[in-house]
Amino acid sequence: MSTAMNFGVKSFKPRPPDKGSFPLDHEGECKKFKELFMDCLRENNLDSHKCRLESKDYLECRMERDLMKREPLSKLGFADMEESKSMPKTS
Repeated sequence: MSTAMNFGVKSFKPRPPDKGSFPLDHEGECKKFKELFMDCLRENNLDSHKCRLESKDYLECRMERDLMKREPLSKLGFADMEESKSMPKTS
């Protein structure tokens, strides 16, 4: 007679992410923005606050290419940077 001892085992109920799906960028459409963000993190000892512009650009790229649900920048923590999108970027 064998019985399973399941004391303390919790059942796992998967749930979707809060912001919906976040598909992988298989085609590398936003790879340039991801690499700029990762380089910034490395250069700044993983201080993401110093890489907000790169983070915003990466998320905008993903939204423009339907790789994530479009959200207002203010909901993603960039309310103070929303106006910068309407201004042309200089190289």
